[in-house]
Amino acid sequence: MTHPFLDDLPPMDAARFAAVEDRVARLLDTRQDVLITQGEALLPLEGAIRAAAGPGTVALNVITGPYGQTFGNWLRDCGATVHDLAVPFHSAVTAAQVRDAFAAHPEIDFVSLVHAEAATGNTNPVAEIGEAVREQGALFYLDAVASVGAEPVLPDAWGVDLCVIGGQKALGGPAGVSAISVSERAWARMAANPNAPRRSYLSLLDWKERWTDAGRTALPHAPAQLEMLALQACLERIEAQGLGTVTARHASAAAATRAGVLALGGGLEPFVHAAADAAPVATTLRVTSGPDASELVAAALAARPGLPLAAGGGALAREMIRVNHYGPDATPAVVLGALDALGTALAERGHVVDAEGARRAAGEAWN
Repeated sequence: MTHPFLDDLPPMDAARFAAVEDRVARLLDTRQDVLITQGEALLPLEGAIRAAAGPGTVALNVITGPYGQTFGNWLRDCGATVHDLAVPFHSAVTAAQVRDAFAAHPEIDFVSLVHAEAATGNTNPVAEIGEAVREQGALFYLDAVASVGAEPVLPDAWGVDLCVIGGQKALGGPAGVSAISVSERAWARMAANPNAPRRSYLSLLDWKERWTDAGRTALPHAPAQLEMLALQACLERIEAQGLGTVTARHASAAAATRAGVLALGGGLEPFVHAAADAAPVATTLRVTSGPDASELVAAALAARPGLPLAAGGGALAREMIRVNHYGPDATPAVVLGALDALGTALAERGHVVDAEGARRAAGEAWN
């Protein structure tokens, strides 16, 4: 038997692997080293922290959602002194808050931040925060897994030293491979850290020595061929469409969803208070009255299977709904379908909704 995923696949040799890395570098408009890591984005996210942070590190860890909490845990595991800057999940952090943290703790030399939290629907002003971090002289670590493709991600322009991306959200690609851009300052910090992972799947330094510094002519181990081919196809599609076109589509999806929900009523409202703080990758909604969010999502999906709807995680499952309008789902049809399904589920439970008004508002907001 033959199968298109298993037979006659083009080889993923070193030259092709390196060419995909170069495509990622162009996507990020970066001159930094780019490594494609052979696993989901948690691999480089954890690997970068464990390589760059240690007992002498003093970190500012910004928490605007669950991933920020995870990064703080990893930093503490490494022996770093961690100062958490937590803001309500319905908002974004500001550069002024970051500067205040530096003033209170001038010894900070590492900053960890999530660009966009798909789980909570907020996005942070990385360009302004990056300027503050540069003034401090700290190393800047950024999780751009959810934001890349939905909004600009510019490590060089923003002074980001470690920038991690994944393909599975706004890029519309695979989840099994990820990438990280690494500045010279970050490499130097890792090399000086005696606790940085070595001879380990988490080791970025191993990849640097055996792959990047060796001229990218021989792969250190067998590549994840299917995932790499999928990532290549994903990047080719982005290039063909134009990154600006792709980010504009996500911005329109977010604006249309937000406008439609405000017009729909029925006890739904945007979870993120200010539109400027709302992430283009996904829109989160708050259920202010009536059934749990998980019940509404279940009813909506029963009527319209396949819609990118999900209830919030953990304690947010009762009150939050996520409309994951990213990648191929950043379309008017998906946004209108989500509004219709949620409106029907609310109406069936006795809530007054304006379904036609929601569709009209969403259409007018789509640019």
